[in-house]
Amino acid sequence: MALDVNNKKISKQLKFAKEHLEPGEKVMEGVFGAYETKSLGNDTVKNGIFLATDRRLFFYGKRTFGFDSESFPYSNISSIEFGKKAMGYTLSFYASGNKVNMKWINYGDVASFVNYVKTKMNEKNKSSSESLTEKSAVDQVKEMKELLDMGIISLEEFEVKKKQLLDL
Repeated sequence: MALDVNNKKISKQLKFAKEHLEPGEKVMEGVFGAYETKSLGNDTVKNGIFLATDRRLFFYGKRTFGFDSESFPYSNISSIEFGKKAMGYTLSFYASGNKVNMKWINYGDVASFVNYVKTKMNEKNKSSSESLTEKSAVDQVKEMKELLDMGIISLEEFEVKKKQLLDL
């Protein structure tokens, strides 16, 4: 993990955040900064830790009385980007159509964090594109069968195309 667990601010947030993880969930990467969000219709900034676990992105911010948390499954994240400004790194991603921002990141390896998230996003995209490819091949065979039934193609043409589509 690229998160500096020897830093008091980070270790305290991490300790409390772990209490809210799912059983068996592992923290892989993490960054500490200010999370920009809306609360009760108002723009707010919450200091805390963004954790990339083996299952999701998880924000946790300990407050004087209570805490703030938000969870983002990798399957809902469509893009992620980061940059560096005078006050530290910035991190943005889109989850379920909403833009999520974190700024003033001065603790944690942002590049490593982003690379890990991209890897998890690619796993999600790869599995969904594989199922789309399979589905589209079956759909194409169905379309070819309709053409056969209408007499537009011959049985030979249908069998050849079916073998190509289904890799038989």
